[in-house]
Amino acid sequence: MSMILSLLLVGAVGAGLLIAFSFLLSRFTREIFGRSLLAISLLIAAGAYLGFVIVASAGSTWILVELGQVVAFGSMALLGLRGSRYWLVAGWALHPLWDIGVHYFGPGHSYAPFEYAVACGSFDLVVAAYVAFAYGVAESRPLRAQNFQS
Repeated sequence: MSMILSLLLVGAVGAGLLIAFSFLLSRFTREIFGRSLLAISLLIAAGAYLGFVIVASAGSTWILVELGQVVAFGSMALLGLRGSRYWLVAGWALHPLWDIGVHYFGPGHSYAPFEYAVACGSFDLVVAAYVAFAYGVAESRPLRAQNFQS
């Protein structure tokens, strides 16, 4: 298996662990705890790149660029926590553009480990799919069932 495929698999497995923990929190405590974990994790995923440019002494321009994406993805995380869960879907689904577009192919490739950028790309997409399914399809089922009972 090629290194890229291995990294994509690592990202997907990591996402599975986050999903499992989030699911268990949502089911055995309150739903907000699982959703909070997903929002905090999105903020951490974005913040990691800020950490990479600080450690690499990339300069104030890159620090501001990365701070901007942390604010953008952090805002989506907060909106997804307190409002529509689809903000979380959007944040997780758009973050691979940053991972792959900026830090694998783009100008930020020298600041972040390519392994992180690739694994994070698959991680993000798997989490986005889970959030879309869990809070979209799964939440609509009880509503339909109630409609049939009345």
